[in-house]
Amino acid sequence: MKQLSQPSDLYDKERKVCLAIGMFDGVHLGHQQVLQQAVQAASQNNSVSVAITFDQHPSHIISPEQAPALIQTQAQRIRTIELLGIDAILIIKFDEAFSLKTGKSFIQEIAQGFGSIHSICVGKDFMFGHNRDGNFQSLQKLGQKLGFISYGLQPVILDDQVISSTRIRTALSKGKIDDANQMLGRKFSIEGQVVKGDGKGREIGFATANLDTKGLILPPNGVYAAYAQLNGHKFKALLNIGVRPTIKQSPSSLQVETHLLNFNDNIYDEVIEIEFISRLRNELMFNSTEALKKQISSDIEHAKTLF
Repeated sequence: MKQLSQPSDLYDKERKVCLAIGMFDGVHLGHQQVLQQAVQAASQNNSVSVAITFDQHPSHIISPEQAPALIQTQAQRIRTIELLGIDAILIIKFDEAFSLKTGKSFIQEIAQGFGSIHSICVGKDFMFGHNRDGNFQSLQKLGQKLGFISYGLQPVILDDQVISSTRIRTALSKGKIDDANQMLGRKFSIEGQVVKGDGKGREIGFATANLDTKGLILPPNGVYAAYAQLNGHKFKALLNIGVRPTIKQSPSSLQVETHLLNFNDNIYDEVIEIEFISRLRNELMFNSTEALKKQISSDIEHAKTLF
């Protein structure tokens, strides 16, 4: 999948483009059908499928105090979209200047940039432009003027409710990971760069990689069995989300740390993706470091039965 910095970067100028537009946070089942419609339209019309998304959630600019924690990093989102067969992706910098564009001017600029659009695929409730002045009906009218087809896909329903990024975040915050998995169409995962910790895990015999997960939605504090993806390799792992109440002088801020089984290399600054398998227990306060070590050993044995 080719990554574009602007529409004119598209390598194939001879064919029309079939666009799918959205934030696509989580790339859940509803997003997937929008993206797949663009892929299908491109295949049937000798066109190029292109996903258009944004470098950050619009709320970070429009209403920062209401900006949600994200389900995926940008890198995860790009990889997930690529797996659906999209030919190219355009990531638009969503800044204050962009937020002031009307829906009409946004679509007109996109059409001018790509030159020739076959179709634009969105969710039926898609809103765009300054003050959300654009919707599917206005997109259809623009399509009639500019010569493209508009596809407005109905939301995907699960258990009589619409699948949405907001609903997935709510499920995850309540620890309902299986529910989130159903809406995502895959197992939920987080991704973060390994940052330096205080080395306490290594001191007690269980070296951990501390992950920077700032801005991401996390399940409740606790210990989880997980798979860790690192440099193309998959490791069995134990994940702890919490404040480590047993470790003396530990910071009170939330930490996300993973112990990769049968692995002891230095991986500072590497990026790890953690796929959640099962929640093992709550984070607990132990009377001694020895009691904590014994529990971690027990957690590892429990986790091994789940992989």
